[in-house]
Amino acid sequence: MLDTKSKNSRKAGVIAVVLLLAFCSVMMLRGYPQMSSYLESAESEESAYEEALYGMGGDLAEGNYILYNEYAKATDPGEVLDEYGQRKFDLTRKYMDCDVFAAVQETASSEDAGETASEQAEEDRRMEALLDNTSEELQEQLTAPDTDRYAVRVQYTFSSDGLLSGVQVDGTLLSPQEAYNLEYSYIHEAEIVEDTYGISSISMPADVTVIYGITQENLDAYARADNLMYPDVYSLSSCGAYNDTLEVLGLLVIVAALLLPVSRRLDISGMKMFAVPFEIPVVVLFLCIGSDVYFWPMQVVYGTLTGTILPTAADGGLELPAMVLNFFMWALVFGVLFWIATSLRAMVRMKGAYWRERTLTARLVRRIRNRGGENGGTMTRKVGGIFRKAKDFISRQYDALLHLDFQDKTNRTILKVVLINFVILCIVCVFWFYGIFALIVYSVLLFFFLRKYTKDLQEEYKLLLRSTNQLADGRLDVPIEGDIGLFNPIQEELKKIQKGFKKAVDEEVKNERMKTELVTNVSHDLRTPLTAIITYTDLLKNEKDEEKRREYVEVLEKKSLRLKVLIEDLFEISKAASKSVVMHFMKVDIVNLLKEVGLENDGKIKEANLEFRWKLPEQKIVMWLDSQKTYRIFENLIVNITKYAMPHTRVYIEMTEQENSVHISMKNVSATELDFNADEITDRFVRGDSSRNTEGSGLGLAIAKSFAELQHGTLKISTEADLFKADITLPKLEFPPAEERMETVQQAQEMQKRQAERM
Repeated sequence: MLDTKSKNSRKAGVIAVVLLLAFCSVMMLRGYPQMSSYLESAESEESAYEEALYGMGGDLAEGNYILYNEYAKATDPGEVLDEYGQRKFDLTRKYMDCDVFAAVQETASSEDAGETASEQAEEDRRMEALLDNTSEELQEQLTAPDTDRYAVRVQYTFSSDGLLSGVQVDGTLLSPQEAYNLEYSYIHEAEIVEDTYGISSISMPADVTVIYGITQENLDAYARADNLMYPDVYSLSSCGAYNDTLEVLGLLVIVAALLLPVSRRLDISGMKMFAVPFEIPVVVLFLCIGSDVYFWPMQVVYGTLTGTILPTAADGGLELPAMVLNFFMWALVFGVLFWIATSLRAMVRMKGAYWRERTLTARLVRRIRNRGGENGGTMTRKVGGIFRKAKDFISRQYDALLHLDFQDKTNRTILKVVLINFVILCIVCVFWFYGIFALIVYSVLLFFFLRKYTKDLQEEYKLLLRSTNQLADGRLDVPIEGDIGLFNPIQEELKKIQKGFKKAVDEEVKNERMKTELVTNVSHDLRTPLTAIITYTDLLKNEKDEEKRREYVEVLEKKSLRLKVLIEDLFEISKAASKSVVMHFMKVDIVNLLKEVGLENDGKIKEANLEFRWKLPEQKIVMWLDSQKTYRIFENLIVNITKYAMPHTRVYIEMTEQENSVHISMKNVSATELDFNADEITDRFVRGDSSRNTEGSGLGLAIAKSFAELQHGTLKISTEADLFKADITLPKLEFPPAEERMETVQQAQEMQKRQAERM
């Protein structure tokens, strides 16, 4: 009983579907007369001419610039050929006469004196051709007020500022209304081309008129060459009677396939023909839309209307065989569409069970799982390996997006993303109108992807903020760690900032320590001679013995000089630190200057029992230096050697000339163990002997380093075991002009005079 009711229900549904398909087929057949008329109108000469003339508007607009450049030659012909050659105008030009003209004003004759000025000027104006490849006869016909040679003649006029001032169309083929419509279209095309060529390097037409003329014979040839007089099967795609009707009826079939199962009497979705796996209707739909199968009905209709498949009736209507063939063809087309929509409708009814029961993929996975055994296990591992590889690939691409390095100009990750998106959009475009549904699915997936990507970026941004907060709190010793993906380059910069801050803090701590030591050392070094002066002054007051009084005076003089040297060095290093030292640059032979310092201190060298080994260039090395400051650098270093070098040892002084600088090296063996910091020995009041028993201010190396830096050079101290080494590098500065050198010498002399006056 139930089976009988089910069969009756299916019969009603089948009848309804058959009637639906028959209705859609008949509606398509009813549109055949309109389709035939459309093809006939497309075959008419008037239509072909109209399409040809409207189609060449852009070609002629480009031709204005190319023809003018042939005359003006303001642009390199090779550049014009590379950038503007091989355009459609090159083909259009073969079917027409054209030239560039300029208006020429001729001298008025005495016979024309009775005419008005405007009439005379109009008669005296003539058009002169600017190109050399047009005969005089064609030039006259192109510029004639009225001509019966050309079916269509187009005239473009450009003003002196290079703007298009007018377009005029006439000819034997056109009525005034048609000529007006063409002028309006050509002006619009010219504006588009003008915007394109306006930013190019090709020369712009100015104060010229470009005229084109095409004969009736050439217009026919142009239309045939462009296949405008012979419509093909694809012409139906522009026919509303075919395309619009097919889309409306196709949508009707899809809606019917979705709504008929709502009524149990008309529900035929339970038939076996609709219980197919998901992949099959999808593949059929893809083949119908994305291959030549989509154009098969169009070919049948075109062949029917043109009589290439079956002969038509004498009056142009369809004979019975052609009508039957097209009826069943359309019934098949709409039937396949109904079958696809009904088969996929089960997704709504079955929900999750549909993907488990109606997909070939799910069946394959279940078969592999249930197979068991060695072969089944191998297959499972292979399939699992494929899925894992795919998952790993996607994870790597996603991780690459999270770790984009914007400083890397050759990064290929963005290119991969663009290519993947391009492939997806190409697949979507294949579905034409139905690609909208694919775009909806793609947009949903893209939304979830971007949401996850944004969430991960937010987490990485929080880690970045944590690092910046550590810096803000002054926690410079806490390491900045953690993978923050896209912000890793910023994290590296933060590490540099942290390192720089820590270095600055350490430097500041060092400076504070040095200030404390400075106060202590200055107090000690100033107090020692000052105490001796006070003591010997008191002794001198009460001493009667002249011999002892002379001895006390000598001590006072020695301690006073010691105090003077200390104060002068203190002022010198203070001025150098504040960059207030006045430099007196001049030409200096640095080789001779170093020899002079050695001779001046020869007594101290002998007293220290040292053997100096000199290795200096034989030629002069003239440099732009401050003679006094450079002398002081060498003197301080040599005096330092005489104080701290081990007696009866050799001292090596070597000068090497380089391309852009001069390098001086001084090496000696220390008398005491070198346990100080070589980087701090050139600081103020730092000595190699911590007991401070030797004579000196403790400022000698600091002054030497400051004077070297004021002359854009360097002084570096290094030690190795008991070997003490000083390396001086002074750059070869360019000599200024003679006027500036004279001013420098005068300034030095004036400074010496003022210092002498103070003394």
